[in-house]
Amino acid sequence: MRMTKWAYELSETLLSEPLPRRWAHSLGVAEQARSLQPILGDDAELLEAAAILHDIGYSPALVKTGFHPLDGARFLRHDQKADERIVRLVAHHTFALLEAEERGLLEELSSEFVMEEPHLVDALVYCDMTTTPDGTRTEPTDRVAEIVRRYSPDSVVGRFIQKAEPEVQATVARVDRRLAAVGAG
Repeated sequence: MRMTKWAYELSETLLSEPLPRRWAHSLGVAEQARSLQPILGDDAELLEAAAILHDIGYSPALVKTGFHPLDGARFLRHDQKADERIVRLVAHHTFALLEAEERGLLEELSSEFVMEEPHLVDALVYCDMTTTPDGTRTEPTDRVAEIVRRYSPDSVVGRFIQKAEPEVQATVARVDRRLAAVGAG
């Protein structure tokens, strides 16, 4: 419980005032993470902490490279001495490797941060890609379309998310199957 309290406080400090919509999204992603407790067991608190922190790299106080997974993970590792599993989840959330490639940062991301366990990576993708910018639940197809509209299809983010969409859909389906298997879906 201490881990999530720390994570919520840190995320709120970094996002709520300068980026209230990003804060609302992060709250929604964390709410989704709580809903996955039946399939996460002992990792439920870890995922919730990573979920509330996943977008802190957007905070104006943290922007260094302009690539929020990398900026957020570096801050968590070096400034906060955060749990390494949270750091890895933030670094690799929502197919960050694909976006890193688009940005020319693939080597930096992949050499600094190893991938976390696949079931947790999937769970965070699920939470992020089923939550709107305002923090409400959505379908992954609608979420991808919203991102493309917001950033434009030809932007770095637009190109990356369009490339990632088949994997986004497959990931959400995997998590939905796991939830259904335990009677929680």
